[in-house]
Amino acid sequence: MYHEEKRVAQGRIEVICGSMFSGKTEELIRRLKRARIARQRVVVFKPVIDVRYSADDVVSHDAHSQAAIAVEASHGITAQAAEAQVVGIDEAQFFDEGLPEVCNQLARSGKRVIVAGLDMDFKGVPFGPMPQLMAIADEVTKVHAICVKCGNLAYVSHRIVNDDERVLLGEQQEYEPLCRQCYEKALKG
Repeated sequence: MYHEEKRVAQGRIEVICGSMFSGKTEELIRRLKRARIARQRVVVFKPVIDVRYSADDVVSHDAHSQAAIAVEASHGITAQAAEAQVVGIDEAQFFDEGLPEVCNQLARSGKRVIVAGLDMDFKGVPFGPMPQLMAIADEVTKVHAICVKCGNLAYVSHRIVNDDERVLLGEQQEYEPLCRQCYEKALKG
C-alpha cells in the first residue's frame, strides 16, 4: 500500500565566491529572482559595513539591486529569516566567524541559503568565514573576473592604493582583478 508522505523542504547551502568584479552579487541576485518567480519567500541580508552603493540594498557592480536587511553580526540573521524559504547573504567575508553555524541552522530548518563573498583578501589569504562556508556548502560556485592586464581569468583582487588594512571598501579606484601571474608581477613591481 502506498502512503503519501508530506514533502519536507530540503535545506541547503550554496556559496558563490571569487574575486571582486567577478559577478558574485549578480549571481546571487539572479538566483534570488528565480526563487521569487517560483513564489518562494525570500529575505536578503548584508553586513552593515557595506554601504558602497546603498545602506538598504544589495547592489552589483552592474547596478542591479535587491532590497536587503543590514545586520551587525551573523546572529542577527536567524530570527529575521524565520518565515523565509530562501535566505540570501551578500558580502559574507565581512561577517563574523559565527556565520557558518547560522547557515547550518537555517539549512537544517529546511531553508535554501545562498551566500556570496570574496574567497580571498587582497593578499590572497582566505577571507573571514568564507573557507568554512565553502567546506560546509552543498554547492560552491567560483566565478571569475577577467585580469585587467592580460585578459586571462582573474585569481585575486589586487589593491592598487597604499593601504594595508584588511578591510577597505572600494571599487575600481582601489582594486583590480589580476590573474596569478600578473598578481605575482605586481607584487614584485
